[in-house]
Amino acid sequence: MTEMEPLRIALFEPQIPPNTGNIARTSAAFRVPLTLIEPLGFKVDDRSVRRAGLDYWPHVQLSIASDFPAFQSQLLPEQRLIGCSRRGGASLSSFEFKRGDVLLFGREDTGLPDPVREACDTILTIPMPGVADDAGQGGVRSLNLSVACALVTYVAGQQLRLW
Repeated sequence: MTEMEPLRIALFEPQIPPNTGNIARTSAAFRVPLTLIEPLGFKVDDRSVRRAGLDYWPHVQLSIASDFPAFQSQLLPEQRLIGCSRRGGASLSSFEFKRGDVLLFGREDTGLPDPVREACDTILTIPMPGVADDAGQGGVRSLNLSVACALVTYVAGQQLRLW
């Protein structure tokens, strides 16, 4: 990341190849760069990642960071790191995005670990009227990572008038 893009998607240690492929498609569709933060649960050239992204991979502005500190070192001082989590965040519906924001999504199985959450400028949560209780009962525990990423990216880009 040498110059500041209006918006960026970053995935912290993604584990499920089809999710990453679908997020790459979202990245290409909205022309929002994508960073994958290692270690990954797959190889980027994995057939299932490529299949999910179909023929859109040439249109993805992809970068890979060797770990979270390496990723942080690439951020410019004026960029905000916006952690996206199913718990404990400000509501996406009332958040004001700024040009240069980096949307950080956690692992599919464990989300963003506390030290990474603490490194974020803010945490966002997508409001879900049908969310499960703290015991995981009575509703949906979370959205699929690729769906959540698409929703947050669209809302941010729309608010920033990127399209």
